[in-house]
Amino acid sequence: MTDGKDVDAPDEEPVVLVVDDDSSLREALVDLLLSVDLRVETYQSAHAFLQAELPAAPCCLVLDVRMPGQSGLDLQAELAREDVNIPIIFMTGHADVPMSVRAFKAGAVDFLTKPFRDQDLLDAVSSALNRAVRQRGEEKKRSDLRACFDALTPREKEIMKYVAQSAMNKQIAHELGIAEITVKIHRSNMMRKMGAKSLPDLVRMAEFLDLPGEA
Repeated sequence: MTDGKDVDAPDEEPVVLVVDDDSSLREALVDLLLSVDLRVETYQSAHAFLQAELPAAPCCLVLDVRMPGQSGLDLQAELAREDVNIPIIFMTGHADVPMSVRAFKAGAVDFLTKPFRDQDLLDAVSSALNRAVRQRGEEKKRSDLRACFDALTPREKEIMKYVAQSAMNKQIAHELGIAEITVKIHRSNMMRKMGAKSLPDLVRMAEFLDLPGEA
């Protein structure tokens, strides 16, 4: 397999992204990951990775710490600055405690010292991909909820924020200077549009969207 994107694979099939300047290790990791039917894409440097288009599917990053040019830790920091949330498994032949602490504090899933057992890497990849799939599910849920919220009228949005803070209809009416029956109508429409079956359901939606902080 060559470096770069595997465009023939299904978009939703999880992908393992390998970044290492050692071509023989990249090839060995590809063989290992393909042997358990995982999709793999490889890059010879942090720069090459940053220049490539990331897969649309859930993915994790198997990343060498020490590479010519930008290091793996530097790449991790840059991805964080760009708000690119990919579970990372670090590999290194020269591990030290401060290095591993820095990696884990920045959100690394695992930190493997070369040479490592194949099963250790596969276990780490499985954990990282599971995290990536969960993250993707949460992102989709948040996106869908945000679309529903954005479709509300300005008044319905106001009322949702009050309701999420357990405000009663009478209190909301007083705060907004409108009739209580008007609040009830807007509240009913808002609950229907959001797909909320109960008040606790709506509160969970608001918390997921961080709405209490906006009120």
